[in-house]
Amino acid sequence: MASERDRPLVSVMLIVSDAAAAIAWYKAALGAAELWDLGGVAGLHIDGAPFFVHEAVPGRKAEQSPTDVDLTTTRIEVFVHEPDRFIDRACAAGATAVEPATDHETPWGIHRQGGFTDPSGHRWSVGDRTPLEPFPQ
Repeated sequence: MASERDRPLVSVMLIVSDAAAAIAWYKAALGAAELWDLGGVAGLHIDGAPFFVHEAVPGRKAEQSPTDVDLTTTRIEVFVHEPDRFIDRACAAGATAVEPATDHETPWGIHRQGGFTDPSGHRWSVGDRTPLEPFPQ
């Protein structure tokens, strides 16, 4: 088994219209902390789970923000102990509620999940941590 340091780590880079505004929102609304900020590109994390923000580059059609093209094709999944609280905090800070946290029957048992769309147009699903636990055999 690979050591923690040698295992791959997957994250997302969110294209946004205004990096400074998005960074401020993620900090205030989601409790994100800054890893680094290069001005227009920043690394953030939520309790150690990293994600990145990149301001859309004019003329680069392949990397436009969801608000610029009026759609999103990616859903960010975040797993926390209290999905309701995380969603409520985001919505109180200006996110658009998509689905309240509800219980879903899954092969591993009940999974509580809901979601919101952030002001930059990114869709977030927020669930409890059950999908990260070993799957019952």
